[in-house]
Amino acid sequence: MVTQAASASVLASILLLTACSGGGGGSAASKEQDPSGKVTLNFITQSSPLAPADPNDKLINKRLEEKTNVHINWKNFTKDVFVEKRNLAVASGDLPDAIFNADYSDYELLKLAKDGTIIPLNDLIEKNMPNFKKVLEEAPEYKSMITAPDGNIYAFPWIEELGNGKERIQAVDSMPWINVEWLKKLGLEMPKTTDELKKVLIAFKTQDPNGNGQADEIPLSFINKPGAEDLAFLFASFGLGENPDHAVVSDDGKVIFTAAEEGYKNAISFVNELYKEGLIDIEAYTQDWSTYLAKGKDQRYGLYFSWDKANISGANDAYDVMPPLAGPDGEVNVTRTNALGLGRGKMVVTSANKNLETTAKWVDQLYDPLQSVQDNWGTYGDETQQNIFKLDEAKGMLKHLPLEGAAPVELREKTSIGGPLAVLDSYYGKYTTMPDDAKGRMDIIKNIMAPKMKAENVMPSVFNSIEELDRLTTIETDLFAYVLRMRTEWYQNGKVNEQWDEYLKELDRLGLQEWLKIKQAGYDRATQK
Repeated sequence: MVTQAASASVLASILLLTACSGGGGGSAASKEQDPSGKVTLNFITQSSPLAPADPNDKLINKRLEEKTNVHINWKNFTKDVFVEKRNLAVASGDLPDAIFNADYSDYELLKLAKDGTIIPLNDLIEKNMPNFKKVLEEAPEYKSMITAPDGNIYAFPWIEELGNGKERIQAVDSMPWINVEWLKKLGLEMPKTTDELKKVLIAFKTQDPNGNGQADEIPLSFINKPGAEDLAFLFASFGLGENPDHAVVSDDGKVIFTAAEEGYKNAISFVNELYKEGLIDIEAYTQDWSTYLAKGKDQRYGLYFSWDKANISGANDAYDVMPPLAGPDGEVNVTRTNALGLGRGKMVVTSANKNLETTAKWVDQLYDPLQSVQDNWGTYGDETQQNIFKLDEAKGMLKHLPLEGAAPVELREKTSIGGPLAVLDSYYGKYTTMPDDAKGRMDIIKNIMAPKMKAENVMPSVFNSIEELDRLTTIETDLFAYVLRMRTEWYQNGKVNEQWDEYLKELDRLGLQEWLKIKQAGYDRATQK
């Protein structure tokens, strides 16, 4: 799954949700060693509120400690406050040995490296990390992707492959899930055009498809920000479509800013038509994940958006994927996302670490194929809770067990550890099986989505220089916020046509042309290697 970096929380959220501190204190670096030769390392990390407060209570970590003879003293924070706590620890100078599940951006990595807070890892990898070196030999493209412009590697990555090209699992992020029980109840066909979708949503609103005599159905819902719960999937029916990073690449290799395209404007007009008909969830513009999920579990949606329906409405047949729709000009398109299964800043080692070799060897265990598979999904043989896998000892292979109705994301958050890992495409059928939810998704992408993807190119994972990142970060802070604000206003007030020219001028004022220039240079560098 695509990793979603935790956002820097406001103070209010700290007051509301206290961080879980697991495994006792000890944020200063240590060279502790007990009589048995066991080394203790101090790590800061983040995890889901569903997971144990002390990561050492996870079976994966218990087994790792036995295998490596390394004890990790964790300071664990819930995702909502992690960024704030991580940044405070760094700013105070009271550094841990490493930050696990750090989710640093490229800019943060380069800044921390420049400040001397984190160290280059090239030598440690070369001398102490045979498992990781094997990954980079088998998939050499990642070597250049994780190497900063100065030639150094500053973080251990998270890599998850499944499929490739137009058929890779991340080729589509947000998928539209439609209530097929309601369609059946009302005698409606699966919509094939944006016009038909509008008619279907009106029927959902007015014809009581859930049969309870109340108008409590929500025809269409989404979470109004870039990500898998956004309704941007629909934008492709009107042109090039939309991506969370607002970038698509033309077939002749030109980087295009999606939110300045004519098709984008027309897509917004369509959403406004739906809004005027009262078809959009009134909470769509403000709701968070838990609100969105609660209504989804109650199956109140006619159409909603998510990576996997099992996470929202459950692994049942009430919902099915809605195929891409033809727009007003009859064209059908699916926008390819730029996301790769790559988290570049997954784990960093700080300059306070006095046990570098031990740390590198411990991290290298995470890149062992069977270990990576567990880090990513969860483990086997846990007698206290539901398992993700069954170990086939004869084949040395972890086989996915049926989810039995469990939401995949929730089960994984309870049992997996994430962090640096690599699951390559070649591992399926050798070290592990494909999870059922991924299998279903891959079938949808292969048979329904990929054939309609017009774009031949995607934006690669470019590691820009600190100067470029400085400008991109500065520009994007205002530019992306402005795009989202205007989009939201236009959904509701319908003034996109009269305000469009003024909007385009404002995009330029906020630095769009410089943004395009930097993005284009990065694309050209990455594709000319």
